Amino acid sequence: MNTFKPVLTEHIDQKDCHTLSFYKSIGGYTALEKVLTMNPDHVTQEVKDSNLRGRGGAGFSTGMKWGFIPKDSNKPKYLINNADESEPGTFKDRLLMNKAPHQMLEGMIIAAYAIGCHTSFIYIRGEFYQEYKLLEQTIAEAYDNNILGQNILGSNYSLDVVIHRGAGAYICGEETGLLESLEGKRGWPRIKPPFPAIEGYLQSPTIVNNVETLSCLPHIINRGASWFKSIGPEKGPGPRLFCISGSVNNPGVFEEPMGVSLKDLIFDRAGGIPDDKQLKAVFPGGSSSAILTANEAMDVMMDFEELVEKGSMLGSAGIIVMDETVNMVQACLNIARFYAHESCGQCTPCREGTSWLVMMLTRLINGGGKPGDIDMLFEIADNIGGLIDFSKGSFGKTICPFGEAVAWPVRSFVEKFKGEFMEYLPQEKVVA
Repeated sequence: MNTFKPVLTEHIDQKDCHTLSFYKSIGGYTALEKVLTMNPDHVTQEVKDSNLRGRGGAGFSTGMKWGFIPKDSNKPKYLINNADESEPGTFKDRLLMNKAPHQMLEGMIIAAYAIGCHTSFIYIRGEFYQEYKLLEQTIAEAYDNNILGQNILGSNYSLDVVIHRGAGAYICGEETGLLESLEGKRGWPRIKPPFPAIEGYLQSPTIVNNVETLSCLPHIINRGASWFKSIGPEKGPGPRLFCISGSVNNPGVFEEPMGVSLKDLIFDRAGGIPDDKQLKAVFPGGSSSAILTANEAMDVMMDFEELVEKGSMLGSAGIIVMDETVNMVQACLNIARFYAHESCGQCTPCREGTSWLVMMLTRLINGGGKPGDIDMLFEIADNIGGLIDFSKGSFGKTICPFGEAVAWPVRSFVEKFKGEFMEYLPQEKVVA
């Protein structure tokens, strides 16, 4: 029996849940009031103690990330809310912005206070026009009620929040590509180091956090790090929003504890596969994660460490379900086309390799395959993103993780469903 009570989405079905008056009626901004009486270092330590890990995809410790901000820098410090949700299969941040924008904003102010930031940005996906207009209203409400602006809630702390709309580029979801875009330049990711916490927006110390990550902060402050750590696995605890789409009866966003069973998410929360068809494969963490076969998916818990052990990743928790009718070669081509279109073109392996993958997969599907094509697909994927060896923790041949984002799914498609790819080769050309 599922006894977990939602945290981030507890009130999203109630009338006017997006308004300031509603948010205050359920205790909104009490965490901020508490934080404004605390030492910023103590706020950071509380978040560190909670083991909150980023919900945008990388899963890095949030408190540790804040701790990288240099204490002796005279430069202004910036907080960026990464609301550029563009990973295929992911739509949780959009829900939070629509239904609980003040929860997200309170988290932003808490984070900004902790790092000593006085100007913060929301970098929102350009296609999210409705959410953009709603956030404008949210921020206006906050200014009108002294939650933003000068001397917030009568304290000595001041903060301004600015919304910046993106222009539909997937690559700007990567934090340094986002920073380049925010500065008015082409969204080309930067070579790291230096990392944004040292040299980010306008060469100043900058923290980039995801919408869901920030939305967790008011609850950590109000209920404590120990409460947060009690939810799910110790190394990556807390509530998590799982987006489930594809071949399921009840697609949507489901809030569950970290470490929930993928099987339960698909067959209980999302209602199973339509028309009693069989499960075939699953993307557990958006389209940039390596796919899992049905057998693998039936025996995995949705937490950072276990999915790495399975050769995939939790990523953005965008679960894409494929049933027995899905043609895996066509699905692989569809993914490759997306990444070829979205490649920023800065790195040669990615710029050239993604186009080669599309060309070869298209040729294969159109009946022009050659005996060496399967091996060539592996080679191209490895040349773009490196071999998939999560145990080593170091791979990749491009400036940003985009290379791995295309290499991992393509390689896993070919590796786990090689027979379907072989069927497209002319039989007389197949070497026995």
